[in-house]
Amino acid sequence: MRRAMWVWVVVAWMAAAGGATAQGLSGRLAALLQDELLETSQLGLCVYDLTADTTLFSVNARQRMRPASTEKLVTAVAALSELGTGHRFDTRLFFTGEVKDGVLQGGLYAVGGFDPCLGTGDLRALADAVAGMGVDSVAGGLWADVSMKDTLRWGWGWCWDDDMPVLTPLTCEGEDRFLEAWAGALRARGIGCRPAGVARCPDGAVWLARCGHTLADVLPRMLKESDNLYAEAVFYQLAALSGKPYASREEALYAIERLIARAGHDPGRYLVADGSGVSLYNYLSAELEVAILRLAYRDEAVFPALYAALPVAGTDGTLRRRMRGGKAQGNVRAKTGTLEGVSTLAGYATAADGHLLAFCILNQGVADKRAAQAFQDRVCELLCGAP
Repeated sequence: MRRAMWVWVVVAWMAAAGGATAQGLSGRLAALLQDELLETSQLGLCVYDLTADTTLFSVNARQRMRPASTEKLVTAVAALSELGTGHRFDTRLFFTGEVKDGVLQGGLYAVGGFDPCLGTGDLRALADAVAGMGVDSVAGGLWADVSMKDTLRWGWGWCWDDDMPVLTPLTCEGEDRFLEAWAGALRARGIGCRPAGVARCPDGAVWLARCGHTLADVLPRMLKESDNLYAEAVFYQLAALSGKPYASREEALYAIERLIARAGHDPGRYLVADGSGVSLYNYLSAELEVAILRLAYRDEAVFPALYAALPVAGTDGTLRRRMRGGKAQGNVRAKTGTLEGVSTLAGYATAADGHLLAFCILNQGVADKRAAQAFQDRVCELLCGAP
């Protein structure tokens, strides 16, 4: 009874601030709070009308909770703000020594830029560049320079039984087998070589070629498919802004903290452990995530790319099987999140009156993720049905 009284005080305040439309939506959202799901779990919920520039509904919005993969929204907005869609994830190729009678007397060095899209086609292109020098064998071996990030191969707070990718700046098809795959591409081109190991590219090495992809290439898979490797690759692009070799999570946090501060919040109140939301140490709030969505909406360099890369309800990505056939289908673009006991959803919804809303729903302590997702879908149906 005490919870119901408190909720209706919030509803009354929102109605006074937003008028009859806000009152109707707030009342319908408040009715959802009687769902039996919330008898044994926690909820953080915030809804903001971007068109009218006003808060529509808020419940426990300042409570610190685990964001799960909605953390990827924070990483994406920070990267779009600091780097831009044209930022390149480059793998660069250098060599030492001279070519004599078809033999490269030195070595080949691949300098990793943490390109999560790097695949066999890219390695063939690098092999073609070596062949173009007239090389038929490499005496000094193949070396991987992974000094872009620290040597930790898992994120802070990741669980031992998580099926997670290895965090290294050089992968092939998302797997930790770059040197072997690169050697295979060279041999297929008729170039004899051997993987030699990991080493920094020497000063004075000569640049030969590069391959890579842009942030615009990376974002759709990161957000629509919730790919954790792609999110961590973006996170460490932010770390690399420091210019330090072996940059760590701490360097990436500088950019995240700048974003949080620009959204009007104190970075010291939150904890960001990784770029993907997998860590159990991440703690954000519904209010903060909505503030970041608001900040993105106001930035012409950020919003179009972010909005286009989000899953569309009932259509694609992690929302392709949710909210089908209702008012939310096609009108919700949002990032999902799932951890053991955690289910989250945050993004944008278009209301019936054409207003664009930003929302964040954080369900914690849930025994059945499907029940939490059904609750979130009902919230979205109400948002898209307003007024």
